[in-house]
Amino acid sequence: MRFVGSSMFIWLAGALGALVLPWHMQQDGVTLRGLLALGAGDAEAASALTQATAFGRFWFWPVLGALALALPGALPAGTRARRAAFLVAGGAFGLLAVVLQGLAIGIQGWNWAWAAAAFGELDDRQFGMGLGGVVTAVAFLLMLTDGLALRGWFKGDRFVSGSVGVLAASIIVFTAWPVGNVLTQMVTPRGDLSGAEALGARLFDAKIWGLSCVTANVNCGVFWNTLMLAVSSATAATMLGLAFALIVTRTGFRAKKALRLLTVLPIITPPFVIGLGLILIFGRSGVVNQAADAVFGVELGRWIYGFGGVWLAQVFSFTPTAFLVLIGVVEGISPAMEEASQMLRASRMRTFRAVSLPLMLPGLANAWLIVFVESLADFGNPIVLGGSFGVLSTEIFFAVVGAQQDFGRAAVLAAIMLVVALLAFVGQRAIVGKRSYVSMTGKGDVGLPSPLPNGVRRAAFLIAIPWATLTIVVYTMALAGGFVRVWGRDWTPTLSHFKRAFALEWTSTGGIIFAGGAWHSLFTTLQLAAIAAPITASIGLLAAWVLTRQRFAGRTALEFALMLTFAVPGTVIGVAYILTYNLPPLEITGTAVILVTCFVFRNLPVGVRSGVAAMSQLDKSLDEAAITLRASTFRTLRTVVLPLLKPAIVTALVYSFVRAMTTVSAVIFLVSAEYEMATVFIINRVINGDYGLAIAYCAVLIVLMMATIGLINLAVGRRQLGRRTAAAPATVGGRA
Repeated sequence: MRFVGSSMFIWLAGALGALVLPWHMQQDGVTLRGLLALGAGDAEAASALTQATAFGRFWFWPVLGALALALPGALPAGTRARRAAFLVAGGAFGLLAVVLQGLAIGIQGWNWAWAAAAFGELDDRQFGMGLGGVVTAVAFLLMLTDGLALRGWFKGDRFVSGSVGVLAASIIVFTAWPVGNVLTQMVTPRGDLSGAEALGARLFDAKIWGLSCVTANVNCGVFWNTLMLAVSSATAATMLGLAFALIVTRTGFRAKKALRLLTVLPIITPPFVIGLGLILIFGRSGVVNQAADAVFGVELGRWIYGFGGVWLAQVFSFTPTAFLVLIGVVEGISPAMEEASQMLRASRMRTFRAVSLPLMLPGLANAWLIVFVESLADFGNPIVLGGSFGVLSTEIFFAVVGAQQDFGRAAVLAAIMLVVALLAFVGQRAIVGKRSYVSMTGKGDVGLPSPLPNGVRRAAFLIAIPWATLTIVVYTMALAGGFVRVWGRDWTPTLSHFKRAFALEWTSTGGIIFAGGAWHSLFTTLQLAAIAAPITASIGLLAAWVLTRQRFAGRTALEFALMLTFAVPGTVIGVAYILTYNLPPLEITGTAVILVTCFVFRNLPVGVRSGVAAMSQLDKSLDEAAITLRASTFRTLRTVVLPLLKPAIVTALVYSFVRAMTTVSAVIFLVSAEYEMATVFIINRVINGDYGLAIAYCAVLIVLMMATIGLINLAVGRRQLGRRTAAAPATVGGRA
């Protein structure tokens, strides 16, 4: 009966969307006055029912018919099989009707020539889908998934069925559709070349696949450059992330909190700051080059502009991502397993190699995959430090915004990038395999974390401490520009840049005026990032739970689709969103919705991969025990699984928030005068040569994001694994 009640609630939501709410997007939003008028005299403000009956828009009748078809499935009368049949038929037909009517008719009538030929010219139009259309479409989707659960799919679990349906629909609408729109540009004719000929010319371009670097002192094709850079950056960042994670979780290092802060610092930095700091240190006029010339008479040249500089900047940028994924995995290893190994007379080194390291394999593989894909799609570092060293992401940018403006070439390069990401994904799955990595069960774990072997501990410190020192130097050099008068010429200390950006004025009545030029973009960015972060974390962790705990057809395809936007450069995502959402049925360009959507699906893979890595350590018997005690699947997820995923929750929240605050390439085409982002404001200042104000703004962003990360850690808290800690030494007579 509870199942029937939930189905009825979903049906009523669909009826509300189709019969009452305005179907199309409203310029001033949905108001009570508009609802009471029900679109009287204005078809664009009316519900689907009113548009069909009062304005003769016949294309809404199938939507209303699907709603009527699903009604018997929502009612308590009838057998389970009968209700399932009506829900599946009504939900599927309703989704099809919503999609077809949205795509077929736009702001100029029919979008399809065959529809105009079949039904005649249409002297009408419709704008993008609004609240009514979205509510109705979601209701039809949930009716379909409820019906499938009634028929026994997903073991009859409606929560699992609905979760898979929502995830699949979200990926189709906000990832596959826009990316597919861009990829169709591959066959766009070029000059005298037809579509197929243009595709061949673009695909087999020597600038992509050239190997002249083997025999001459020139750069290879951009494919080989990108592949070499991605493998090198992923390997180095994963090793660094592991070293930092081991020091923070398995040593008594006194400055581990400061070290943890340094590992997160690059991830909360706007893109160009790291590159600028590296140029000031290693550039032709940098500190290191000047010192080498003065002391040894050696000119180091411009090595920072090329593979070396981009690799260094990427390792700086992506090590925090690897660290955030790995720290939860390292913490999750059961000390009891390590103690059992040592009780069998295994040395600490052998225990680390044979027990600890294999249990870290899912985390290592997931961290490597994330950094590999991030390196593929990275745009900011190669554009600043690449010089003549071209990679796929920069070639795509120049194909879109350059004089050639060849969207077909950009689409071909994006397709190559997707194939590389797919192969990396397949390789990661092959390495991890189907072995068990469970180290947290429902039993109490009273073991003590095993000290690191001396060799591993020394190696971790030798890797991490010099890198931490270099991080401090890079940020000191880069951020100093916000506190001097003229970058590179006049080093007189000043706070004038902060005053121009964040000036405050008081009115005669005691009110505050935010007079600085940066306030608007800062408030907008904070608001949108705060909205996007919890949505990203929720969807990402739900997806991780579905992928690791459920078995269903298409699971592997869904897992790769969740990584799709991560493999596509931000520039391509921005262009794809403009091409897709600038016209009906989803007309959201220029609104806050498109920015939040871009943030959510662009940053979703990190939440998914960190969740998958953490879920791999949780024994399924924990879920099964709760379900055996008659807890629903949703309650089991909320009360049993999520408390053990707190490191993954922190990772997803932190990463999604700071990436929303610092991203450039994905939103540079999506911002508007009303919704200006902080990073776009900074880039515009850099283009105008106003480095002082740009760096001052970056310093404020870094402080704000550090405070936010602290609040996220405080709000989420630490997971309690029921492990004992080492006792303090006993004292006798005041002495140990």
